[in-house]
Amino acid sequence: MNDMNDMSDLNDLNGGSFADEGIGDEEFGDGPDAGFDDSLLDDLRLAAGILDPVPAELRQLAVEAYALHDLDARLAELTFDSLVDAIPVRGATDSPRMLTFHTGDVTVDVEVTAQGLMGQVLPPQPAGIEVLSGPRTGASLTADDMGRFTSDVAPAGPFALRLRAGGEVVVTEWLRA
Repeated sequence: MNDMNDMSDLNDLNGGSFADEGIGDEEFGDGPDAGFDDSLLDDLRLAAGILDPVPAELRQLAVEAYALHDLDARLAELTFDSLVDAIPVRGATDSPRMLTFHTGDVTVDVEVTAQGLMGQVLPPQPAGIEVLSGPRTGASLTADDMGRFTSDVAPAGPFALRLRAGGEVVVTEWLRA
């Protein structure tokens, strides 16, 4: 007796098995070479290189970023962003963006406004802080003994912070200002 739920014996409308007709996974793109044509990919790469080439400056920046990244840096994860996590206050205009980054035993609280940024490293400790902002050289800041730091220049575009404290390097996630 045929069971409607038994999918092991699929038949086409004429009663013949698909396996009898030579239809298998490769025709449906499930096999290891799922219809990819290397020459087509090569042609697409060539067309993209001609029509929309990567600028030489960007390519150089990518090479430098890869070669000079901090191998021992820990990534501080964004755990609070007032744009996402805070409850909006009625009537508030131009409120500062509050950010909290955390990794291991280090927490960085940052307030970003149109006038600049200020923050604190916790636990309180002196630190050298660099505001990374893409290809431009970022501002260099110094956190005092209480871990406090300020900058009169607001980050524009994507930015991240690199902290050097107690022989440890911490880099925050990149965010758009």
